[in-house]
Amino acid sequence: MTTTAVLAFSTAGDVANGLPFGWSVAGLQRGVLIYLGLSSLAFVVVWGVGFLRRS
Repeated sequence: MTTTAVLAFSTAGDVANGLPFGWSVAGLQRGVLIYLGLSSLAFVVVWGVGFLRRS
């Protein structure tokens, strides 16, 4: 039994029907930006707390 998996898309239209949970491309981009923003903020907070505790 063989299955073929698509690992790349040639256009943005190709990905529109392949997103999980019925997400749109804009919704996925918004979610990624929120995730990156929160993880960057957490990194800066942890770094800042460590810096203040050392000095």
